[in-house]
Amino acid sequence: MEGGIHPGTDASAFRECFSLAWKNPYVLRLAFSAGIGGLLFGYDTGVISGALLYIRDDFKSVDRETVLQESIVSMAVAGAIIGAAIGGWLNDRYGRRSAILVADFLFFIGAVVMAASPGPAMLIIGRVFVGLGVGMASMTAPLYISEASPAKIRGALVSTNGFLITGGQFLSYLINLAFTKAPETWRWMLGVAGVPALLQFILMLLLPESPRWLYRKGREEEAKAILRKIYPAEDVETEIRDLKESIDKEILEEGNSEKINLIKLCKTKTVRRGLIAGVGLQVFQQFVGINTVMYYSPTIVQLAGFASNQTALLLSLVTAGLNALGSVVSIYFIDRTGRKKLLIISLIGVILSLGLLSGIFHETTTHSPMVKPTEVRFGNYTCPDYSSATNAASWDCMKCLKAHPECGFCASASDKLLPGVCLISNDTVKDLCHNDHREWYTRGCPSKYGWVALIGLALYIIFFSPGMGTVPWIVNSEIYPLRFRGVCGGIAATANWISNLIVAQSFLSLTQAIGTSWTFLIFGVISVVALVFVLICVPETKGLPIEEVEKMLELRSLQIKFWEERPKPFEKKPEV
Repeated sequence: MEGGIHPGTDASAFRECFSLAWKNPYVLRLAFSAGIGGLLFGYDTGVISGALLYIRDDFKSVDRETVLQESIVSMAVAGAIIGAAIGGWLNDRYGRRSAILVADFLFFIGAVVMAASPGPAMLIIGRVFVGLGVGMASMTAPLYISEASPAKIRGALVSTNGFLITGGQFLSYLINLAFTKAPETWRWMLGVAGVPALLQFILMLLLPESPRWLYRKGREEEAKAILRKIYPAEDVETEIRDLKESIDKEILEEGNSEKINLIKLCKTKTVRRGLIAGVGLQVFQQFVGINTVMYYSPTIVQLAGFASNQTALLLSLVTAGLNALGSVVSIYFIDRTGRKKLLIISLIGVILSLGLLSGIFHETTTHSPMVKPTEVRFGNYTCPDYSSATNAASWDCMKCLKAHPECGFCASASDKLLPGVCLISNDTVKDLCHNDHREWYTRGCPSKYGWVALIGLALYIIFFSPGMGTVPWIVNSEIYPLRFRGVCGGIAATANWISNLIVAQSFLSLTQAIGTSWTFLIFGVISVVALVFVLICVPETKGLPIEEVEKMLELRSLQIKFWEERPKPFEKKPEV
C-alpha cells in the first residue's frame, strides 16, 4: 500500500461520499456533527461584518475610532490564537471529542456576553470568549473528521467542514438582513451565534471519540469497535493492521513518553516537513486577504460606492453565497483533482482578481465627484476643513472624507456622480440629506465602477473558496504523524489565527493610510509568493491512508519539486 492511490479515488470519491447517506449514514453523522465547529467558525467570521455597521451607530466612540472597530473584529481572532494553541494540547491529552465540547461551551458563553454588552469593553470581552471557542473548533473539527473517515473519501468529508464554514458565513449574512429592522439589531445578530454551539454540544455528547486517538491511548477494543462502524467489513482488518504498525513504530522510536517539545518536533524529519507545508499554507491563506472580505465585506462594498447599510449587507450576501458554493465545488474536486492542483488554480485566480480590484479602486478613488459650495439648506453644517481650505475648488469627495473623520459627502440629487456637498457627519445632517432624496457617504464615494468592484470581489471568492479556502485545513488534518497530530494541528491553526489577527487589525488602517487600491495590490503580491510556495513545498496527499502520508514524508528530501512522484504500487508490473 505504501504511497499508493486507491483505485477509483479520482472518479468516484464524490459519488461514494453521497452514497454513504444510505450505505453508512454513521460516517456522515460523525462528519456533519463535528463540522458544526466549522459552522461556528463561519458564523463568527461573517456576523461581525454586518453587526459592526450597527454597533457604530449605537456607540459613537466606535464610529469615530478605526482602531476600536478593528479591535472589536480582531479580539475574537486574538482569542482564537490562544484557543488553537490550547486546543492542540487538549486534543492530545483529553481527545478530539472533549476539545469540541469545551469549544462549544466557550462559544455559547461568548455569544451571551456579547448580546448583553452595555458598551464596547464588554463586547470585546465577549469576542475574546467566542474566539477561544472558535480557535479550538477550527483545528479540532477537521482533525476529528479526518481520523473518522475512510481514506478514499477523507478529502470530501473534511471538505464538508469547509462547506459548513462558508455556510455559516452565508447564514450570518441572512440573519444580519433578517434583523436589520429589529430593535437592538446587533445584539440579536451576535446572540444567535450561541444556537449552533448548543446544538453541537448535544450532538457530540452522543458520538464517540476519534478511533485513532483511542488506539494511541491503549483503548484498542473501543477503537476497533468504531472502525468497524466506519469501514466496510473487508477493509477493517487492513485498517487496524496499518494503525497498529504506525503506533508500534512511534512507541519504538519515541518510547511511551507523552512529553512533546518544539525541539523534538523540528528534529523529527516527517514532522518538520509536514509543518513547513501545513503552517505555510495556513499563513498564506490569511495573507492573501480573505478575511478582509469576510470581516469587512459590507465596508468594502461601501468603499466601492454603495452608501446604504442594507444595500451593503444584501450585496455582501452574494459574496457569502458564492463562498458557500465554492466549498461545494471543493467537495467534488478535492479527491478528484487533488490538493496541490486545486491550490495552484485557486491562487492564479486570486492573483488576477486582486489585480482587478486594485485597478478598480484606483479608478474609484481618483475619479470621485467634486465638492461644490454648500447649499443654503446646509449652511450651518459645512465641514470646517472645507470652509477654511484655501484650495476648496479642487476638493472632491475622497478629499472631503479624508480631511476629517467627522465629515461626510451628500451626493447630488439628480445624479450621484455630479458635484455634491461636504458636510459635518451627524444624524441630523444624515437625515437632512436623505430627506432630500440624496445619498449620504461617510466611507466611500459615489462611483460608476462600483458594480465592477463587486464583480472583482465575486471572482476573488469564486477562486479562493474551492482551493485556498478549504485545502489548507484538509492538508493539516492529513500530513502529521498520529503522535504529533494534535500539537502540530494546534501550531498550524495558531499560525493561521495570528496571521488572521494581523490582517484583521491592520486592514482599515491600511486603507486609510495608503488607500484601498494599494492594500489589495499588497495582497496580490503576497498571493504570487504563495503560489511559488505551493509549487515548491506542498506535497500531494490525495487518496493516501493517513498512515501512508507519514511514510511518504519520511522518504522525501526537500527539492525544487519537494517530493518527487513515486511509482504507484497498485499498477501491475509487466511480466518479464
